[in-house]
Amino acid sequence: MKRLFFTICFFLMVISLYARGIREEADLSEEIAMASYSIGMVFGMEISQIGMELDYEAFKKGFVDILEGHEPQLSIEEANEIVQIAFEKAFEQQTKKLQLAEEEFLAANGARPEIQTTESGLQYTVLEEGSGPKPTIEDIVRVNYEGATIAGAVFDSTYERGEPEEISLDTVIPGWAEGVMLMNVGSKYRFYLPSYLAYGERGVGQIIPPYSTLVFTIDLMEIIEEEEYDLEEEAEEEATESLFLPRPGSTQ
Repeated sequence: MKRLFFTICFFLMVISLYARGIREEADLSEEIAMASYSIGMVFGMEISQIGMELDYEAFKKGFVDILEGHEPQLSIEEANEIVQIAFEKAFEQQTKKLQLAEEEFLAANGARPEIQTTESGLQYTVLEEGSGPKPTIEDIVRVNYEGATIAGAVFDSTYERGEPEEISLDTVIPGWAEGVMLMNVGSKYRFYLPSYLAYGERGVGQIIPPYSTLVFTIDLMEIIEEEEYDLEEEAEEEATESLFLPRPGSTQ
């Protein structure tokens, strides 16, 4: 919502900067034409993402009235209030759709015979069962994993990076920690994390939309002694930072 607000402010600012030039130039230069088209694209994408419907004729009338200096039908205060209410309604409708889609997915996925569901709602299937010990929330584990959306878009993968990662379970999203603690060392599980065990209504930027169930495939390789972890961490300070997404609010 904040990002959309700033986009609108930017949109209005650019309009004011170009308004005089547009009125004075009968034939738009290529630069102005491209900038104008780009502004329309950016604003259109923001509107489209929240699912708002526009009356194009009314939109154009308000747009032209301001650019051409005509008397607008509303005061700026009235217009701002109406816009705010419209965005809030569109956001609420989008939220309901996302929540419903997640509920439908989890219900269908949980009904599959190979899927097990924990008391918290975490869903998982066992791909390979190991025979080693199970970690606790205080442990650091070495894992290979892949994180993806239910649409199959991979947002993080140690397989792609070509090396496993050491992770402290008390720093990660709740569903991830809960899942790994179900595993014996040597196991490979696939987990389906409901959004309330991951990133909830916020999501993560453009990577993970709000109310997204996340799919993690995890190989639990070993539980690491803290002293060993500290030494390895110090030695790898200059290494490429992991894309693994920490628990909301974590400083990791």
